Amino acid sequence: MASRTERFKTAAVKAARTAKQWAQTAAREADRLLKEAQKRAKSEQRQRRIKAALRRTGKVLKAAGRAAIVAGIAAGIASARAERRARKARKKKR
Repeated sequence: MASRTERFKTAAVKAARTAKQWAQTAAREADRLLKEAQKRAKSEQRQRRIKAALRRTGKVLKAAGRAAIVAGIAAGIASARAERRARKARKKKR
C-alpha cells in the first residue's frame, strides 16, 4: 500500500499531466480558430462555424484552467505533507 505522501504525489503528477493535455488541446483549438477567423466570414454559415469554434475554444480553455488549478493544489498538498514528514523524521532522530 502506497503511503499517503506517495498517493498525493501521484495525484499531483496525474493532475499536472491532465492539465498539460488540456493545454495542448486548447492550443490546437486556438490554432484552428485562428485559421477559421483568417478566412473571410462572408456567409452566415461561416459566421456560425466561427461562433461554434469560439464556444468550443472557451470551453476547452476553462477546462484547462480548472485542471491547472487542481494540479497546483495537489502539488501544494503533497509538498506540504512531504515537508511535514521530513520534520517529524528529523525530530525522531534527535
